[in-house]
Amino acid sequence: MLHGRRHLQLVDSERDAMRIACQFNAQLMDFVRPHVKAGITTEAIDRMVHEYTLDHGHTPACLNYQGFPKSCCTSINEVICHGIPDKYELKEGDIVNVDLTSIVDGWHGDQSETFLIGEVSPEAKQVTQCAFDCLYLAIDAIYPECRVSEIGRVIVEEAKKYNFGVVEEFVGHGLGRRFHQDPSIPHVPTRAAHSVRLLPGVCFTIEPMINIGGAATLLDPTDGWTVRTRDRSLSAQFEHTILMTENGPEILSVTKDGPQKGHKF
Repeated sequence: MLHGRRHLQLVDSERDAMRIACQFNAQLMDFVRPHVKAGITTEAIDRMVHEYTLDHGHTPACLNYQGFPKSCCTSINEVICHGIPDKYELKEGDIVNVDLTSIVDGWHGDQSETFLIGEVSPEAKQVTQCAFDCLYLAIDAIYPECRVSEIGRVIVEEAKKYNFGVVEEFVGHGLGRRFHQDPSIPHVPTRAAHSVRLLPGVCFTIEPMINIGGAATLLDPTDGWTVRTRDRSLSAQFEHTILMTENGPEILSVTKDGPQKGHKF
């Protein structure tokens, strides 16, 4: 369990390194933001991410991670996560999650946003709003030494208001010099999460995946990465990297141009 595993708690210089990594990742999100619109291919978004990251002397964490073939994930409509950028051209009415992770001087910054492409259906807007609200409700619910299960508790509570499903198989995670490490951050309350506490110095992501329909998922057997809703209902997600400090959670991946807490889509 996390409690007592001191090596996962970052000292001041390491916290600053994580802040720098996440600030670059947020800058990258703002760079691609105006281009995520109808008519662009997800492959073109990926190319922008790749070139911008390399031009700044950093590394796209997704590229070749466990064999993933691209520099970012683009998950469209019923795709929950790990969508592989390709020749698909975004069109009016789509929703697309862009998930970016950068390695800056050995440290990882990670975040994602769901974008509405032009005018979308009321259902698409509602599930996007729910995922966004779930992220910030979870951040507001945590505090030093709280149980990880507080995150899942508030997310499920919010999603239930809409009768939406909360994905269980894919979770948030610890972040630092490694892309994925302890603690695991489920978005539903579990017994394991109830036994883990968020100590000051721990860095992790919260990234709720909310489905209009059921929570069940389906992994694409062809590419081994793309995860869809089993019932093909729409899915939305937002993600931030969080540092738990002695005074509470600090969001490391805040963008200048993106939606802020309280935003209404």
